[in-house]
Amino acid sequence: MRQDPFEQRTKTALAALFLDDRAERAQQMSLEELAGLVETAGGEVLGAVTQARDAPDPRTFLGTGKLDELRDFARANEVELIVFDNELSPSQIKNIEERTDCRVFDRSMLILEIFDLHATTWEGKIQVEMAQLRYTLPRLTGKGIELSRLGGGGGMGARRGKGETRLELQRRQARDRIAVLRRELADLQRSRRERRRQRDRAPTAKVVLVGYTNAGKSTLLNTLTGAGVLVEDKLFATLDPTTRRMTAPDGTALLLTDTVGFISHLPHHLVEAFASTLEEVTYADLLLHVVDVGNPDCERQMEVCLQQIAALGAGHLSVVTALNKADLCAPEALPYVPRSVPISAKSGEGIDALLSLVLQVLAERQRVVEVLLPYEQSGLAQQMHALGQVLEQDYRADGIFLRVRGDDRVIGRVSDYRI
Repeated sequence: MRQDPFEQRTKTALAALFLDDRAERAQQMSLEELAGLVETAGGEVLGAVTQARDAPDPRTFLGTGKLDELRDFARANEVELIVFDNELSPSQIKNIEERTDCRVFDRSMLILEIFDLHATTWEGKIQVEMAQLRYTLPRLTGKGIELSRLGGGGGMGARRGKGETRLELQRRQARDRIAVLRRELADLQRSRRERRRQRDRAPTAKVVLVGYTNAGKSTLLNTLTGAGVLVEDKLFATLDPTTRRMTAPDGTALLLTDTVGFISHLPHHLVEAFASTLEEVTYADLLLHVVDVGNPDCERQMEVCLQQIAALGAGHLSVVTALNKADLCAPEALPYVPRSVPISAKSGEGIDALLSLVLQVLAERQRVVEVLLPYEQSGLAQQMHALGQVLEQDYRADGIFLRVRGDDRVIGRVSDYRI
């Protein structure tokens, strides 16, 4: 049975290799973020060992001398787990484990572990398991470097069995399991597309909340809709996306979707596994980017989010930025961001102004066109009443005249009949 890492805190040491081409402040911020990830996974951070060099050591990553320093620190503090703020090769993990007699995770392995803990829906669990398997498969070397599902239990930092005699069996089981999970995800993806088609038939604008992990997206969703989504001061406290309907003060209906938070160096295995979920971002009418301006690293976090949004193919979408936790900052300290509003998702301060800006940007996407529909296409006239705003309608000898306001999605349905 898999042991919950939160039931027993794991004594953990951090390690990082700082390359010369990274700014010192950015390196320190990344290490602090890694400590937050360890805390989220249930570990107790006892200290960190860092090394600066031009390139990783092929065998020990940090170099022999620095690795000995890490070993001595681990022994003196009874460390059970060492987490690297870098990506390690299977041979490097093996060599470091043998040298330090500690379990070793790299950054990607830790994020996968956290996603495993926080996935609650069936689809979320499938996506995390597939990401774990895809990450683990090329790393199976017979020395127990498996993650939770392949390793047979123990939770974060737990020691695994050697597994040399099961190596080929594990590889075959992993490949077979990945194939099964792909089929299950394909079925779930078809169901999501059908639900999306049903939503698209309604004239409801889709607003997707995006942002760095722990920026306050779930708190904002709860404030706007009363969704009751779990809110904790932990990275990746919520994983599975949540969609709720709300009505703005002017009566406009909105569908709000809270998505998984982004983070630096998000493992590509997770991005690929969660592709069907993350594609919700690309179908948005507007992105609501939530930024924690109380975080001194907020500008870099904003950049990370925008880069990952672009990588998902959603870089063309309109964005409104919610400068969250603005009550913790002096007004002159707030970053300048176009189309942004300072808010406090927790207290509700600035929420009305934020909604006004969202509605304004959505309205900018609206166009007014005049069309003449043949009478045999009267069904399109009914669709315009349902999906858009019919400003004028006239039954003429040669067809039904409509003056309609709507976005590209709505206007595209009658574009062949424009006057």
